[in-house]
Amino acid sequence: MLARFVASGGGGGSMGSRGYGVVSENGDHIEGASEDTLFEMISELNDTDNTFIVVEPDMDDPTWFASVAVLEGQGYEIVRRDAAYREHKVDVDTDVGRIAFDLIVWLAARNFPGQPTRPVTDM
Repeated sequence: MLARFVASGGGGGSMGSRGYGVVSENGDHIEGASEDTLFEMISELNDTDNTFIVVEPDMDDPTWFASVAVLEGQGYEIVRRDAAYREHKVDVDTDVGRIAFDLIVWLAARNFPGQPTRPVTDM
């Protein structure tokens, strides 16, 4: 079972209080990880004892999460799930920089405790 963590500060959009945390299989956890931190955590994954990271909001019963897991051989499986918007996407990629960037962009569109909910719009 994954540990819950508390992001520092309140709501709002400040860089120091993002409202989510990242935990790896080996127990490392970061509150409100930056793109650089995600890059480092993904780069440190291996296929023996640290095979995945999970990103989720600081709340009981979270409605969304993202995970990155090492695939056998080469590359990573990236899962993004947001039950509130019926979103479930699974990708495979080998570029750690692109994975970290894409996760930061995806996280920017999530709802966080203490922040207004994002509007649903047709694109």
